[in-house]
Amino acid sequence: MHRLRVVIADDERPARSYLAALLRGCPDVDLVAEAEDGVEAVRLIEEHKPDLALLDLQMPELDGLGVVRLVRKSVQPLVVFVTAHDEYAVRAFEVNAVDYLLKPVDEARLREAITRVQERLDRADLREEATARVEAAAAAYEEATRPGYLERIPVRRRDDIVLVPVAQIASVVAEGELLHITTLRSERHTITYRLKDLAARLDPARFVRLGRGAVASIDTIARVHVMPGGTHLVTLNNGQELPVSRLQSRVLRDHLFKL
Repeated sequence: MHRLRVVIADDERPARSYLAALLRGCPDVDLVAEAEDGVEAVRLIEEHKPDLALLDLQMPELDGLGVVRLVRKSVQPLVVFVTAHDEYAVRAFEVNAVDYLLKPVDEARLREAITRVQERLDRADLREEATARVEAAAAAYEEATRPGYLERIPVRRRDDIVLVPVAQIASVVAEGELLHITTLRSERHTITYRLKDLAARLDPARFVRLGRGAVASIDTIARVHVMPGGTHLVTLNNGQELPVSRLQSRVLRDHLFKL
């Protein structure tokens, strides 16, 4: 049988070492790399192109779900999440038939997960189905946990991942399925994400929607130009000019025009 090439990621050294020891005891598994955090996991997955990634769900800065989103689709491995007992995660994974392991990882349960992965590797339809289930589970988990406001946004920059502090963001503008992030220093970053979903994770006391396609930091708005038809045009501190829809112009006035 094909030897399963595996990458693991866990920011806790004891948990990572324990899982690595279990995998080295599996005769049909090659542990090709160990990551100490999510950013390193993305790099190692793209470098080694493993069959399977065992990802800790709760990692700082970039968690297991974030790793899945950032890895290039062309090298996306099958994924099994490893987590402390998180009722929301367990529920989301079980409902969407996504494989997971609870800490401390049980050797027999790990063996079961490996066997299931090997079966999926032999069938392209099962592999595609597994990827779709992970995406559905991620959405369900994030909806259930109602995550707090973002402080950093991970962005691909060639082979690196840049963590852009939300405090440095001036605007986010949608273009199709892409979001263009512009910082206070006019640096530009692009991510694949829905503006609706990102806006829901930005603090409404710090950011305001300008319309269906743009969000701006309230503190960066330097001037507001009144336009015909009840719309506005805002100029940001970095020189950006962004139109404001008629509906959002009312919201903007409530934010800015009251002493």
